[in-house]
Amino acid sequence: MNQSIPLAELMPGENGVIARLKVDEALYQRLTAMGLRVGRPICVIRRAAMSGPIQVRVGLTDLILRRADALNICISPA
Repeated sequence: MNQSIPLAELMPGENGVIARLKVDEALYQRLTAMGLRVGRPICVIRRAAMSGPIQVRVGLTDLILRRADALNICISPA
């Protein structure tokens, strides 16, 4: 069984599959509305310096996530 890691730990160019969203209900609704759902592949495009936001790609959509939120999105290695 693959162990999941926080999305914030992936480096640019690394891929994974969303395994779990450990967020409150309001953020869960926003993330799923943007396409971040369990089982979807995700790729880190770039990371800002100094604990800044992370740009990810889910399907054909690019999103910018706060690092604090990315720490609560669990990813299984692809």
